[in-house]
Amino acid sequence: MILYLHGFRSSPASFKARLLADEMARRGLSADWRCPQLPPSPADAAALAMSLARGQLDALARRGQPSPRALTVIGSSLGGYYATWLAEQLDCKAVLLNPAVHAPRDLATQVGRQSMYHSGAPFEFRAEYLNELTALEVERPTSPERYFLIAATGDEVLDWREMRDWYAGCRQRIVDGSDHGLSDFAVWMPEVLEFALDVPTRIDRP
Repeated sequence: MILYLHGFRSSPASFKARLLADEMARRGLSADWRCPQLPPSPADAAALAMSLARGQLDALARRGQPSPRALTVIGSSLGGYYATWLAEQLDCKAVLLNPAVHAPRDLATQVGRQSMYHSGAPFEFRAEYLNELTALEVERPTSPERYFLIAATGDEVLDWREMRDWYAGCRQRIVDGSDHGLSDFAVWMPEVLEFALDVPTRIDRP
């Protein structure tokens, strides 16, 4: 099962989320896919993600798959920060796509009125949300084998070297070039799903 957590100002309509949703549907696994619209409040976003993850774990237990590692949380940017926290709480797997490693610091400049990328809907990113982000900080991954990092050297928003160093010891795919949104995600998606679903996939890399 997969729980996808989008990034700051993003939504389930994001490029990567739609690619993954379509591929899960193609494989007949739509019932194993969740991708919620996360609220602006990190505390509320974390609570929603935890509720959905626990629901997925309950469904896995009913299928006779009680291991939390049958669930993978995929997080992009700020969603990667949430995914890491969730993986530490639940002992599940996580895929991080250009994740925000130091979210309270990186989002301090975003306090104020914002708008959603895909809908233009306005929202307020409040100063107190930085404290909520701090409350979700993880010191380091406790089980590196549960994590898979994809970091692009061409990320124009976050520093890929911070990602590489923070997830040292974890499985990593450092992409030469690309961008923060991983516009070439279709190339790497088979590897993501191989890790997430434990299904070997042939990957044609450039």
